[in-house]
Amino acid sequence: MKIFLDTANLDSIKKFNDMGLLDGITTNPSLMSKEGGNPKDAMEEITKIIKGDVSLEVVSTEYSGMIEEGKRLREYGDNVVVKVPMTPDGLKACKSLSSEGIPVNVTLIFSANQALLAAKSGAKYVSPFIGRLDDVGQDGMNLIKEIKEIFKNYPNLKTQILVASVRHPVHVIDAAKIGADVVTLPPAVLDKMLQHPLTKIGLENFLADWEKLKAGNPDIEI
Repeated sequence: MKIFLDTANLDSIKKFNDMGLLDGITTNPSLMSKEGGNPKDAMEEITKIIKGDVSLEVVSTEYSGMIEEGKRLREYGDNVVVKVPMTPDGLKACKSLSSEGIPVNVTLIFSANQALLAAKSGAKYVSPFIGRLDDVGQDGMNLIKEIKEIFKNYPNLKTQILVASVRHPVHVIDAAKIGADVVTLPPAVLDKMLQHPLTKIGLENFLADWEKLKAGNPDIEI
């Protein structure tokens, strides 16, 4: 399963990319606003840092505006995937952009019906928001299972499932068990995935034992 980072924070992107963990990035206007500064500079830098797909989102809600913005966003790099909303105009834009060789990520997916229609319109990715479904008392992960089952029945559908609105590491493991293609997660969740209390305790014990060994053998080296 590919791991994308859901952020526009350059420090976080560089940090995890240097570990070899990132296969791509997803962003949206909210994330850009959170970081401040000029979003154009941020998008340009992100597409240079990351070799994999970088989803950049349109802000227009009308077809013509989405097409115009999508083509502009694509100019930031060949790895740019244009993110459009799951609306009639969004699917129309998805069809047009995809037909011109510009990959599209259809976002704000909350049902299997929507995922199927987005795939039919030519989306490279569909982004189901599992955390937001959980927030309203629905089972977000069950939606991933449904989409996976549907897509599996039709090999001609090449659309990838990009699990979004991830709230905790368990979401990531559950998505991987189902066989989702991609999970996009905020830096805080990826940080949690790196950690386990027994890892910290084990390392502290190793270092303490090494210091004891050095105390009796001052000249010892690794």
